[in-house]
Amino acid sequence: MQEQHPLPFLREILLFLALAGVLIPTLQRLRINQVLGFLAAGALLGPFGLGRLAHDVPWLGYLTFPNNDNVAMLAELGVLFLMFMIGLELSAARLWSMRRWVFGTGSAQVLLCATLIGGAVALLLDVRPAAALVLGLVLSLSSTAVVMQLLGERQETGTRLGQAAFAVLMLQDLAVVPILILIGALGGEHDGMHGASPVGAQQVALLALGAMAKAAAAIALIYLVGGRVVHPLFRAFARHRQPDVFMALILLSTFGIAALSSMAGLSMALGALIAGLLLAETEFKHEVELMVDPFKGLLMGLFFMTVGMGMDALQVLQAPLWLACAVLLLVLLKGVVIAPLLRLSGLPWGRAVEGGLLLGQGGEFAFIVIGYAIAAHLLDGALGARVMLAVGLSLFITPLLARIGRGIGERAAGRARERQAEADGAELDALRGRVIIAGFGRVGQQLGKLLQAQQIAYVAFENDAKLVSNLHAEGAPVYFGNAARPELLRRVHADEAPAIVLTMDHPASALQAVRGIRREFPQVQLFVRSRDEKHARALKRAGASVVVPETLEASLQLSAFVLESMGLEERLVDGIVDRERERFAQALAAQADDPRESRQLRRQLGKHLNNQLRAQLKKHLGRRLRR
Repeated sequence: MQEQHPLPFLREILLFLALAGVLIPTLQRLRINQVLGFLAAGALLGPFGLGRLAHDVPWLGYLTFPNNDNVAMLAELGVLFLMFMIGLELSAARLWSMRRWVFGTGSAQVLLCATLIGGAVALLLDVRPAAALVLGLVLSLSSTAVVMQLLGERQETGTRLGQAAFAVLMLQDLAVVPILILIGALGGEHDGMHGASPVGAQQVALLALGAMAKAAAAIALIYLVGGRVVHPLFRAFARHRQPDVFMALILLSTFGIAALSSMAGLSMALGALIAGLLLAETEFKHEVELMVDPFKGLLMGLFFMTVGMGMDALQVLQAPLWLACAVLLLVLLKGVVIAPLLRLSGLPWGRAVEGGLLLGQGGEFAFIVIGYAIAAHLLDGALGARVMLAVGLSLFITPLLARIGRGIGERAAGRARERQAEADGAELDALRGRVIIAGFGRVGQQLGKLLQAQQIAYVAFENDAKLVSNLHAEGAPVYFGNAARPELLRRVHADEAPAIVLTMDHPASALQAVRGIRREFPQVQLFVRSRDEKHARALKRAGASVVVPETLEASLQLSAFVLESMGLEERLVDGIVDRERERFAQALAAQADDPRESRQLRRQLGKHLNNQLRAQLKKHLGRRLRR
């Protein structure tokens, strides 16, 4: 009899930590989606990959996971913490702020996709109504982890498409709760009627509704009791913000509520989600996020690696056509539903199609839910394994789908911009002798208000089509376009403009615009906003008449307030600030002629200003001490 190791699964834990330590930084450096990387690593090293060779090649046993049972405990931990982190993000305030997208578009997406997919499953695979219902619901969900990481990499989480996708994903995360309850209800009824005649769709619906009502009551009770315990517990013991105490309370809440959920006949994953929801409503939410954040990537990796271990890649060779058709049908059905819903919610068609492709894959919850459905005898094990493999393959092709969708969205946006430019052409031809503002964000709009107050005519250009549409509808003389294009500036007779003001906040775009404008219109006065002193020198060399660095103005204004608070007269402070602006302008002018001379001049100016400020403060403080 083999002696049991005092610490079970030690080899699996060490191997996973070693892989995570190598994979996470490597994937970040190569800009590969971490979810896909961990899925691939799990499939490669799991019992259906190289792990199946460990019996013939003993040393492979130290580098692979040959037994899926040994990682089952790790998988369960990964599921619990994944659900906890999702619950932590689903605060009531966040849901309410996006309620139209979440409960309108999101609910319609889940219901319509579940109906279409469930109907297709029942028709093509000839499965029982309960199985078709479960598969329809679970395949209607998309991958929060993959989609949000892709949007983050593209810096699009703050765009309208990013916000819409996030809202839909939030509703999908919430939908996991009734889906898990439904599986428990249908599984219990299936066990109770084992050997009886098959039930119809109507009976399944009635049984499911009854069981879900009971489960909802249990969840409400757990939520109320948990809220009465968790919040006071954190207030009592987390008062001093000791990290070890805080982490212990987080683990106690997660595992404790998961255990309560299991005792009530619900899944532990659902309990972990409730624990996250409870903490999301407390003042400790952000502290909990800070504590969990360092482990977030590790725990996500643990979950997706164990998911990958359950994927048998050889099935791709055994049923390539079945899997290819399943993935294609899944993406097509979801895209056909999601794109029109996003369009109805206000997105243009190009971005709506991009959203449909971005959300067309299966989600990580499929691996959890299908596993429970197989355990509850609602799904055949072989069919469940194939569906999970199809979901995994859909995750792998998501970056490609997102790239295709982005291309469609950009082309559609480009055509919309061209149509808008043609519509604005006649108006632009009539504009002469106006100040031209390039970039109509915060700074540009403030400048426009000041010019309008002084009855000075201006015309503005902005690249944000939605902002242009809104402001143009309000009567503002703002048009869509890039002011760096000479043909656009010639349209508004830039050679006759009193001044051109560049307020764009992208340094490279501003520099390119200055070069183009100065080349085409050498006589025009060109005022430019710069990011910092280095950017200001580059703009001055490129031909800007006047450059205003944000950092310089902020520091000068702050210095003025400090000096006034020390008791210096306002007239004296204004003089100091004005002289510093003038000296900076001299330094920029010198930079255009000789960079070495400019550096020496700036050192002298800085030394002179410091000496002047010290003298003024010393004089002022001396007067105060004498009084």
